[in-house]
Amino acid sequence: MTDLATRSMIRGGIIAAGQGTRLRTDGYRASKPMVPVVGRPLIDLTLERFRLARIRRLTIIINESSDDCRQWLREHAGDFDLDLIVRTTASSYASFQIVASRLVGAPAVITTVDAVMPAGGFCGFVESAADVAGDAVALGLTDHVDDENPLWATLGADGRIRQLGGSHGTHVTAGLYWLPAQRPAEPTASFARLRDYLGWLVAEQPPVCGIVLPRVFDIDRACDIAAAEAAHYRGEDGKWAGHERG
Repeated sequence: MTDLATRSMIRGGIIAAGQGTRLRTDGYRASKPMVPVVGRPLIDLTLERFRLARIRRLTIIINESSDDCRQWLREHAGDFDLDLIVRTTASSYASFQIVASRLVGAPAVITTVDAVMPAGGFCGFVESAADVAGDAVALGLTDHVDDENPLWATLGADGRIRQLGGSHGTHVTAGLYWLPAQRPAEPTASFARLRDYLGWLVAEQPPVCGIVLPRVFDIDRACDIAAAEAAHYRGEDGKWAGHERG
């Protein structure tokens, strides 16, 4: 198990710079990190998972139109050592690289703000990544496929991801990433999407470990919110963020 000294070294990152175009089409007017699920903004649910994992040093990136989120963080995130970046980026890869660059020198857990999961699953990912992945990159995986364009992963019996991408696999990625203190070599080229970078990591910088999580919801549409809330109220997959404290 990860000891407290190791846990205190782990830093966190939240990618919350997306425009939320599909949610706006479905009638939501708040910035994406402020869209409510089970009555709480996505950013609130995400922070709660980091609290429960005892990770209090966070880097968060939001886009320049997310004034509502910036104000909310000012009023509600005082218990975190917060490094807030307000920048509109060209891609998910650009946002990931900006956040990761601010976390160099320590093991780090980065998540997308629209990945909704049980808090216990998030904490389990942190424990498993620190204990199993070690100096390797690890990706959170799930067998719950609800994305319109999922990123498929093929997980080997040894816990390593053998292939990322394509039309099928054993799991899909879940918007949760572990970066060791000693980072893999940087690519010589840029990427248009985060999934392209992750595919490069699996192919060119192995091993990349896969850690299977309980059910994870990728919040892109109103129907995703409804599904996540239905699972929450049915109590599926253990307790959800907001019902566990500590």
